[in-house]
Amino acid sequence: MKALTQRLPAYSLYAAVLSGAGLPIYIYAPKYYADTYGVSLTALGAVLFGLRLFDVVQDPVLGWISERLRRVKKLAITLTALVLALSMIGLFALAPPIAPIWWFGLTITGLFTAFSFLTINFYAQGISKAGTAEGGHVRLAAWRESGALLGVCIAAMIPTLLTGVVADPFAVFAFGFAVVTLIAAYFMWPEWKGRAAQEPSQIRDILADPVARRLLVLALVNATPLAVSSTLFLFYVESRLGAPGWEGALLVLFFLAAALSSPLWSALARRFGEKRVLLAAMTLAIASFGYTLTLSTGDVIPFAIICVLSGATIGADLTLMPAMFAKRMSVISPTGGQGFGLWSLVNKFTLAFAAVILLPVLERSGFTAGATDLPDTALTTLTVLYAAVPSLLKLLAIGLLVATQLEE
Repeated sequence: MKALTQRLPAYSLYAAVLSGAGLPIYIYAPKYYADTYGVSLTALGAVLFGLRLFDVVQDPVLGWISERLRRVKKLAITLTALVLALSMIGLFALAPPIAPIWWFGLTITGLFTAFSFLTINFYAQGISKAGTAEGGHVRLAAWRESGALLGVCIAAMIPTLLTGVVADPFAVFAFGFAVVTLIAAYFMWPEWKGRAAQEPSQIRDILADPVARRLLVLALVNATPLAVSSTLFLFYVESRLGAPGWEGALLVLFFLAAALSSPLWSALARRFGEKRVLLAAMTLAIASFGYTLTLSTGDVIPFAIICVLSGATIGADLTLMPAMFAKRMSVISPTGGQGFGLWSLVNKFTLAFAAVILLPVLERSGFTAGATDLPDTALTTLTVLYAAVPSLLKLLAIGLLVATQLEE
């Protein structure tokens, strides 16, 4: 247990960096390029979907590579962290030297390739860190995901807080992110260890395991509502609620609720079991999304309450789902790289679904980013996509979870 508790703050900081390079970029980047460079939502959605198709091949390969790194593992991970930092600077802090849509594709590919490789190694390292200690995977997940969610809060808040204070808030965010990335890489350096004594796992062995397979399917369905709401969040607040300027504060409420609830969900899971606690969180999520369907222009306070409640449910998803998967990987794939390559692929594919389907549908309904005279059909479409689609997906996730024996 002592080995488990050592250096856990370093895991929190590293998770904060990775989360800041993940979900917030899906929230901000498409709108930033649409507003700043006039890139169409359909084109942005196509690029993001193409990147996810690339991930179908890339993530398992990155998992394969991560399991075969030996003495160069620390160096490879550190250099990848540098790529992550430079890609963020290129995405937000540099004027595109080529057509904006191509620059967007190039920099975001570098960003998410580095993100994938670091995430796979980070979660795989957590398997050996937690070991066989009683409740070790849930305990580590509480530290890791609390740090991740706090990182999301900060990444969501900084660009909005800097608006009006500096000339280019996203450039300041990008350079600040790069500095914190290097600091986190320094503190995680001692944790990276090769596993020369263990045989690398095979994807077919992981997919052949019924529990691991069910967890991957459940993760795909359960994570998609977050991908949907994240992709449309800024558009919903600005155009449906008519509350431009409130995006940052509401995002912070959402992710702060997720971060603060993470230790609570962890404690409840240790007492009542992951499955029961997840079912309760999913039910609360459906109630939150359902109430969102009743909101109209100016309902900022009711939406803030929804952000707190729905954010808390995300805390359960992001804490308990990886912990359950890591627990299973410790049995069938102790090296972890291939397993979390699949896990990374599944979670990022949900964002691809949101980008390639929702953004073009929204644009075809007459929606234009930043417009003040949107037709009713566009606003209705935005509301349905933001609230109704996630509700239906959560219902499907509940059905899958009820029908699955995850804690066997």
